[in-house]
Amino acid sequence: MYTGPGGGLYTGPGGGLYTGPGGGLYTGPGGGLYTGPGGGLYAGPGGGMYAGPDATPYMSNIPPWLVLIEYLEKNGMRDVSQFIRDSYASS
Repeated sequence: MYTGPGGGLYTGPGGGLYTGPGGGLYTGPGGGLYTGPGGGLYAGPGGGMYAGPDATPYMSNIPPWLVLIEYLEKNGMRDVSQFIRDSYASS
């Protein structure tokens, strides 16, 4: 997996492990850990957890779910990792 700029394992701006706006670990609107419309953890159309057809699907640069879960747990974000585990298991 790519660790450079824009990569899923990149911790800088735009990276999958970045916690700021536009990052995979961002919890605000449009972020990978956002549960609202357009977010990575949103299960409706346009969201990262949506499994149905979508003309404008969610695009992400976060690592694969299971890799992300492991990273989150190693970094003390167990509540988020458990939420993803539960969502992943039900999809």
